[in-house]
Amino acid sequence: QVQLVESGGGLVQAGDSLRLSCAASGRTFSNINMGWFRQAPGKEREFVATIRWIGGTAYYADSVKGRFTISRDNAKNTVYLQMTSLKPEDTAVYYCAADPSLVGWARERAYVYWGQGTQVTVSS
Repeated sequence: QVQLVESGGGLVQAGDSLRLSCAASGRTFSNINMGWFRQAPGKEREFVATIRWIGGTAYYADSVKGRFTISRDNAKNTVYLQMTSLKPEDTAVYYCAADPSLVGWARERAYVYWGQGTQVTVSS
């Protein structure tokens, strides 16, 4: 099992920045994709960004490209999502997830480990 714990959410104003963290523990894999998803009220959960642990290849949803940056710290087993130029439509619960198959990328079904989520609210 892999345990994922998100932190860093909060209430910010439009245009502000926020950094989310996801600390991973438990079972280790030689390589894994770590992703961020979000779910806004009344909407389905959607892909935000993902990064391959070894190599650092990253992939983003078009809606956040150029504003969000995903990164990882191998020594701390932590993945980050740096969010800038936040908009009210970024308001959602943000989830960290892990895909050990390495083929999921934006496909939610490939992510088998999930955190509990952290709320991000952007006021206009």
